[in-house]
Amino acid sequence: MITSIINKGLIQLDLKATSKEEVFAELTQLLAKQGKVNDAQQFLTDIKTRESLGNTGFEGGVALPHAKSSAVVEPAVAIGISRSGIEYGAEDGLDSKLFFMIASPAGGDDHHIEVLAELSSKLIEEGFIDAFLACETSEEALELLLLKKETSDINPEQNKGLIIGVTGCPAGVAHTYLAAEALEKGACELGYQVKVETNGSIGVKNSPTADEIANADAIIVACDKQVDMASFAGKRLIETGVKAPIKDAKSLIEQALVAPKFVADSSGTPSPSSTSKASQARSDLYRYLMNGVSHMIPFVVTGGLLIALALAIGGEPSGAGMAIPDGSMWNQVLNVGVVAFTLMIPILAGYIAYAIGDRPALAPGLIGGWIANNGSFYGAEAGTGFIGAIVAGLLVGYFIRWLTSINFHKFIQPLVPIMIAPITGSLFISSLFIFVIGAPIASLMDSLNAMLTAMSTGNVILLGIVLGGMAGFDMGGPFNKVAFLFSVGMIASGQTQFMGAMACAIPVAPLGMALATVLGRKLDLFEGSEIEAGKASGAMGLVGISEGAIPFAAQDPMSVIPANVLGSMVAAVMAFSFGITNSVAHGGPVVALLGAMNKPLLALFCMAAGAVVTALVCVTLKKIRQAKAIQAAA
Repeated sequence: MITSIINKGLIQLDLKATSKEEVFAELTQLLAKQGKVNDAQQFLTDIKTRESLGNTGFEGGVALPHAKSSAVVEPAVAIGISRSGIEYGAEDGLDSKLFFMIASPAGGDDHHIEVLAELSSKLIEEGFIDAFLACETSEEALELLLLKKETSDINPEQNKGLIIGVTGCPAGVAHTYLAAEALEKGACELGYQVKVETNGSIGVKNSPTADEIANADAIIVACDKQVDMASFAGKRLIETGVKAPIKDAKSLIEQALVAPKFVADSSGTPSPSSTSKASQARSDLYRYLMNGVSHMIPFVVTGGLLIALALAIGGEPSGAGMAIPDGSMWNQVLNVGVVAFTLMIPILAGYIAYAIGDRPALAPGLIGGWIANNGSFYGAEAGTGFIGAIVAGLLVGYFIRWLTSINFHKFIQPLVPIMIAPITGSLFISSLFIFVIGAPIASLMDSLNAMLTAMSTGNVILLGIVLGGMAGFDMGGPFNKVAFLFSVGMIASGQTQFMGAMACAIPVAPLGMALATVLGRKLDLFEGSEIEAGKASGAMGLVGISEGAIPFAAQDPMSVIPANVLGSMVAAVMAFSFGITNSVAHGGPVVALLGAMNKPLLALFCMAAGAVVTALVCVTLKKIRQAKAIQAAA
């Protein structure tokens, strides 16, 4: 029932707003007054984040700003009318007058999605928008929303065939269901049966069967997100953005009926020329990285928080680092966290490869990421970390894309995606790391260790710059590991000041990124997923897990890595200057609080100073890059 998310108190028939941002703020306040959102600023940020992925203005003066947000207490829709119209950036160039702001909870029940689908059907009813704009009271507007339209007699006697559609938008809330409804209506008017798969926020629904695909006259993929295309090979297919069917579904269906048959490259990857406008708005490389990062974040958060919890509650400082007594329950918690942490780097590589080469690239991408992160394969003391995973994912993805584009014999072709491509790709990336990339990495680590040993009797300021910079550069990669292992080795010779500096530098990256997400929240510099990851990153930083900052570095290395390096340098130099020592092979505030460092308060001050520097530099760089991007787009 649509009344479960809309009531007359959420309808404002005369908005005072004169700009897009003011519309967002005014409708958000309607939601906040009714207790639908508990943090108006957070919800407003999430609305703007969604808007940055693609304009939510439609032709005909309608706009549907929407977001899934942790600030939403219960699903709701706020409706506003601007009598004079507002420049919203709609594709038809006209001002928008009717606004539906859809607030969806980040978790919990998804029954409201069906209600949103009902709302979608109302918006494409002929004459509905004009009738709604003519309403003079909130009661009248709500009554119009609740009015059941008479069953249409547009149900042709002649059944011309079957049309299959696939719809999906980045947030999976509004456009997905509007596009599906439009395709269903358009197909009905043209005399075709239709089945539309929705890639919405509640997952994939109404997927066509193999028989239905085989019998379909045409396929319409109207998505602004990645879709598995392999099953559509040989069918007439048109690919477009999610807004296209909302504008003119009938025309789109007619185009699809005469479109050329889709030829998959065995991976189902569509031709670059057919990429949707939303996909073109971001570089291919960024989309590939984001696919890997988004799949990696749950592993980072799960593993990092479990390890942090185990060390914080069950850990005790020892010469070998933070240790949990044998037989303790926290050992098992730690082990589960280690499993998640071990998987995060292969997941990053695997899903970068998947974004490029689709399913045939997933297995070799995961294998390549595992090898990249395990130095034992190529004689190095540590793996290449997240940087190696990104390289592995990109190499595998492009290799598989090329391999599957080859026109194999018809008897061999079915084996390409399930056997030939995965096996060949796995051998390709493993050979590359073991025989080509591995040796230089091992040699580099030896050279770095020799450099640190030579510098150990020199200027401590310079050593702090080098040691801190290495600690913050790759967060668990070869540079970080060399600096850490060098500092651990110096403990055995009685020189604990090196581990003191390292212990102060280790938590700077995750703590700095946690602080950066707080500072950058009001500046719209971070996406909603990053803000959530920032909370976990802060918890990891408290117990000295530098990997908490990896998702940020992988998503925006040009802003995050320099910030991490500078902040870690500041912390290490300050630690050397204050004469801070550490007798255990671990870092972070937890080590200082448990008494392993000689000057715990000063150590905490060094860590805090480094984190502040990292946060400020990161926010500044992101702001500069954002301004350049806006200027370039203007």
